[in-house]
Amino acid sequence: MAKERADEPGLKRSVGLFQVTLLGLGSMLGAGVYGLIGEAASELGSAVWVAFMVSMVAALLTGLSYASIASRYPRAGGAAYVTQRAYRYPLLSYTVGLAVVCSGLTSIATQSNVVARNFASVTGIDAPQSVLAIGFLVILAGILFRGITESLWLNAVCTIVEAFGLILVIAVGISWWGSADLLEFPPPGEGAVEGSVMLLVAQGAVLTFFSFIGFEDMLNVSEEVKNPERTMPIAMISAMLMATVIYICIAITAVSVVPWRELAEAAGPLTLVVERAAPWFPTGIYAGITIFAVANTALVNYVMASRLLYGMSRQGLMPAALGRVHTTRRTPYVAIAALLAIVVLLSLVGDIGALAASTVLLLLIVFTVVNVALLVLQRRPGEAKGQFEVPSIVPLLGAIICSVLIVVRIGQGEWTAPIIAIGLIVAIVALFYLTGVGRSGGIDRFIESEAGS
Repeated sequence: MAKERADEPGLKRSVGLFQVTLLGLGSMLGAGVYGLIGEAASELGSAVWVAFMVSMVAALLTGLSYASIASRYPRAGGAAYVTQRAYRYPLLSYTVGLAVVCSGLTSIATQSNVVARNFASVTGIDAPQSVLAIGFLVILAGILFRGITESLWLNAVCTIVEAFGLILVIAVGISWWGSADLLEFPPPGEGAVEGSVMLLVAQGAVLTFFSFIGFEDMLNVSEEVKNPERTMPIAMISAMLMATVIYICIAITAVSVVPWRELAEAAGPLTLVVERAAPWFPTGIYAGITIFAVANTALVNYVMASRLLYGMSRQGLMPAALGRVHTTRRTPYVAIAALLAIVVLLSLVGDIGALAASTVLLLLIVFTVVNVALLVLQRRPGEAKGQFEVPSIVPLLGAIICSVLIVVRIGQGEWTAPIIAIGLIVAIVALFYLTGVGRSGGIDRFIESEAGS
């Protein structure tokens, strides 16, 4: 097996700082913020910006852990790789890896239908949504097969377009800054959540936390990044800080232009902001921007999932075929094709919102496991250090915060997502034993080889 792997081509290191930073920014910015502002306003009033600030600080702890991991171990496989390296327990690594893959698959399938619906609306094309969605997925797969450079340049274009849409909102509304009390919380009984200001902020932070979770997407391409030990930490932290500035400015602009009560009830909060601040601007252009934003989310998740399957195959956790790299394109073409088949089927299912919500819960579990994994690796004698090291308090607090968010999510009273999440974990564990991964000698060889690296 070792000789066979040594004779195969590896992934191509061709990604620079600019591209990987935009990959992270693109995974954090998205079409979701266009509706998220209204939902957050219903909970926090005009103090929406506080939620983004608090959630960024909370997310930054896990982001710093991921940056340190990327500096230490710039490998495809992401959370599955670092979990296996830290715990050396294949079942846990397998479960973590497939949990992340599930989150990517549900996102890709959901976004393909959103792209198809918006594309048909903008162009007036009278074609079945399923046909347009599948066509979009095939095009994405073709771009990924073509190469990581092409994939990330497309991501750069989409990120710039979606960032332009948000910056445009700020530009037309910045003259309204100062016209609203930015610390006006909903009075008792009027907000979506009743309680103290601290409780309101905590609930808002939970809502907005998921705007910043692009760490896994970035970590999985680190094997294709130039000088990743230095580049990855800079890119991760830069992407988070840029997203924070944009989100906070968006929040301040939105509640300054439109009263928060009206914003909370609007079907398209940011579209309403532009209509109010710049009535001369054709707001229909946002439908086009939404296509770029949603397509970018699907692209980023497709890149992440394909590299994760490739990395897990190299670890002996998945079939060897998924680790094959095309000799000329230097892309994991078998993993790309396998994912295409799955997401096409998922896109035909229809509404998979409950499944998507459950995978968000799984991601919080993954982040908790990864934070603790970094703690384990920091304390292991002889473990190589990276160019970007963080104090142990960082992953410790990151694990605690993610654990608290899990409790908060489960405690919101909606049990569908937790039940589906448990079902997915049970299915993954069953698959582990049914496929005989635990009996694979490839895992033992991987652990032995990594222990000396």
